[in-house]
Amino acid sequence: MRLRALLDTDALGLKLLGGEDELDRSVRGVMTTDLRDPSRYLSGGELVLTGLAWRRDAADSEPFVRLLVQAQVAALAAGEAELGSVPEDLVVACARHRLPLFAVHESVAFATITEHVVRQVSGERAGDLAAVVDRHRRMMTSGPAGGGPDVVLDLLGSDLDLRAWVLSPTGRQVAGPKDAEPALLAEVCAKLAAEHLAATRTGRRAPHRVAVGSTTYSLFPVRGRGQPPVTPPGARAPQGAGAGRDVRETVLSDWLLVVEADAGEWAEERLDLLYGVTQLIAVERDRRDAARTVRRRLAQEVLELVQTGAAPAEIAARLRVAAPVLLPGLGAAPHWQVVVARVEWEDGDEQTGRVAQILLEEILVDPHATGPEQSDRIAVAHTGGEAVALVPLPAVATEHDGSEAGVLAEALLESVREPLSAGLDGDGRVTLGVSAAVHSAEGLRGALEEARHARRVAAARPGRVCAAGHQELASHVLLLPFVPDDVRRAFTARLLDPLRDYDRRHRAELIPTLEAFLDSDGSWTRCANRLHLHVNTLRYRVGRIEQLTGRDLSRLEDKLDFFLALRMS
Repeated sequence: MRLRALLDTDALGLKLLGGEDELDRSVRGVMTTDLRDPSRYLSGGELVLTGLAWRRDAADSEPFVRLLVQAQVAALAAGEAELGSVPEDLVVACARHRLPLFAVHESVAFATITEHVVRQVSGERAGDLAAVVDRHRRMMTSGPAGGGPDVVLDLLGSDLDLRAWVLSPTGRQVAGPKDAEPALLAEVCAKLAAEHLAATRTGRRAPHRVAVGSTTYSLFPVRGRGQPPVTPPGARAPQGAGAGRDVRETVLSDWLLVVEADAGEWAEERLDLLYGVTQLIAVERDRRDAARTVRRRLAQEVLELVQTGAAPAEIAARLRVAAPVLLPGLGAAPHWQVVVARVEWEDGDEQTGRVAQILLEEILVDPHATGPEQSDRIAVAHTGGEAVALVPLPAVATEHDGSEAGVLAEALLESVREPLSAGLDGDGRVTLGVSAAVHSAEGLRGALEEARHARRVAAARPGRVCAAGHQELASHVLLLPFVPDDVRRAFTARLLDPLRDYDRRHRAELIPTLEAFLDSDGSWTRCANRLHLHVNTLRYRVGRIEQLTGRDLSRLEDKLDFFLALRMS
């Protein structure tokens, strides 16, 4: 608002004492102070209200006004209640520095002026921001991107004093305000994403309000292409195509807008503005999704060649086409890893490949990475209910143990387990399998089967979000979940039930002794020390185990049978 508008409002009781030529200055805020030096609390553009308690004599006016001018305030308004009138020395100092000066009648409270200015400035800011958002939307939908969601978030901060972030469904920060300090912590992002997914799955109306510590956040869904937009309170829900879609089709792939404020106290106009912002961010979400089309197509072509048994030379040629797209400037074709993911619901819905594809693209992005979009190096296809990713490794390094570095199964889920578990809401699962790195097209088919088998191993584990890697497939223990339950029960009963019965009758602790003996690799001394027994006592117990079961613990085969029985029991 302009200073001139203040004089036109009779209820404010303002009288101009100087600065008539400066009345077109903009007012961006208001501050009340009686400090001798309030400059540290000023950011520029304020109308400063003062009761003159800082003034002891005429010499105080000049330095006070000079500080306000250096802080680039819009004007000064001095109350008449303390001294009966505004001192002449203050009038002279303001005139010398061309600072507009108002007198505030003693009958007018500073709170009245503050409320009026805040209401006017906030309304104008919201209107200006709405116009900018609308213009930005037109730019993004009709031509090159207008700067992405970061630009809109900066506008929210500068024009509405709102700190806001855009998060992926796994809690990865897609965009945020440039000057947000401290940054939104990773654990806070994960909690907010989890709350959003849980609220969406249960059908709660947006915006969702979440308290983290002493801070309240409001969460707004960002709906992608082909989905109904968020319906503001009081508005009719959309009808027709898309209105009745299963929320499970999108809940694991949509972004969300996080605002550090309690939207429950907002007027409808401000809520409408934020819904407009989410639609603008959705344009960028769809743009990024469309940009992945080429990489997805390459992955789909490679997957079809591998699954149909195409010649390695044909697959290698297709990989050579994919390598420069995923890793520009790379001289030679990289090594590759294969990651397989599946999203499954308890009602048996098999049409989850598209959801798994988008989710896998998100999971494969390093949540702590900075710089270019990491998903630009990932090509994900989907077939049926399964998503398959080709992950290029420009130079396969080795870990300290000599194994090849690359994508690690459990590390993929470390930062996404909490939000995904909330999004699955008790009736869904996400399982992943990761292959070893392969150095040529000939190894790609084996890598695909290895990743699929690792995913099946992960699916046999408890939990809503599970992964398994190629390193684990070397252990026979991972095969145990695939043994039928009746076979497992019969096998363990035959070997262990005689020992359990004997322990129950005699408290002989044969089962704990057997476990310790196998864990000690059959070493009598180590096992005796572990159990705090004399070696002769240990030999007696092991002899009793052999007598009851008819097995010989000096034989490798019998040791292995006992080991498996204990693991399956």
